[in-house]
Formats: sequence, structure tokens, C-alpha cells
Amino acid sequence: MERQADVHPDLPVIKQSWLIRLIRRFKVNGQILDPRFFANWRQYIFQCLFVTATMVVVLVLLDSVHETVLVAALGASSVVAFSAPSLRASRPRCLIGGYLVGVVVGCGMSLLVTATGGLISLDEHSSRILLGAVAVGFAMFIMVATNTEHPPGAAIAFGLVLHEWDIVTVAVVMAGITSISIIKEFVRRHLIDLL
Repeated sequence: MERQADVHPDLPVIKQSWLIRLIRRFKVNGQILDPRFFANWRQYIFQCLFVTATMVVVLVLLDSVHETVLVAALGASSVVAFSAPSLRASRPRCLIGGYLVGVVVGCGMSLLVTATGGLISLDEHSSRILLGAVAVGFAMFIMVATNTEHPPGAAIAFGLVLHEWDIVTVAVVMAGITSISIIKEFVRRHLIDLL
């Protein structure tokens, strides 16, 4: 039974219960901060600074800021790798494998958009949107089938379909994720799971 304080008189009962359940999903043991933060605050700061330094090194070495849509996924991968180092998605197989799947699927779908030029009844923009969505689903399928699940890899597939790319772009993306994976493995013993 809902507590009277949780019920807003202007909302129907069905919407109230859905809204209340949604709001409750945002609470972490009734606290705003992670309960483990206070015991490990130094480690939290260290790992966040380390991921920042890693991204600076990767971006400077690759000089790839102009490919922001694709390089943004590297930031997401860094967060996964350095905030949850023991998570399966942050293992080299998933980091590099997920990106490899994303690159192959994304490049393939992008080439399909170009090859089908006038064969389908959609303009190029609409074709890129449609095949971008297909690329995300197909990349997910291949990742789960090959145990290389890494969500930013699907973002790479989507980005490659939506935006122009060349072999240098693909090389930058793969060099970036390989660098992040190697750096993470090198310092893994100094990291804890923050998630």
C-alpha cells in the first residue's frame, strides 16, 4: 500500500505508482553518495585522475579531436575500464573485441549506404539513420555471440554509419582502444571497482 505522503492528489493512482517506483529506482540505499565513497575517497579521486590522464595521453598521441563522434566512445570505454577493472566488459577481449566488431559492422553498413545509392527509396540521410540503427543491433548480436560485449563498441558502429570515415579514422579508433586496454592492464593491480 502506498504511504499517504507519496501520493499526489492531482495525479491518477496508476501514474502515481509508476512515478513513485521510478523515483525510488534513483536512490542508492537512501543516500545520494555511494556508501563506499567515504571509505575509499582517495581511490575514487586517484582513478578519476588516472582516467583523465589516460585520455589526455591517448588524445595527444592520436591527435584525433576532429573525430569527436567516434573518439567520444573512447571516453566511455575509459570510464568502464578504470571504474570497473574487474568487470568483464573492461577486459581486453571485450574492449578491443567490441571495438573490432563495431568497426567492422559500422564500416560495412556505411559502405552499404554508399553502394545502395538509389536502389532503396530513402535518401542518403534517411538510409544512414536506418542502417545506423541496424548497425547497433547487428553489432550487439555479434558481441553477445562472441562474448565481446562492450557497449561503446556499438556506438562506434553507429558513428561510422552516420559520419564520413576513412582508414585513418579506423586506425585512430583501434589504436585508442588498444592503448586504453594496455594502460588499464598495466595498472590494474592499483585499481578497485568503483561501481
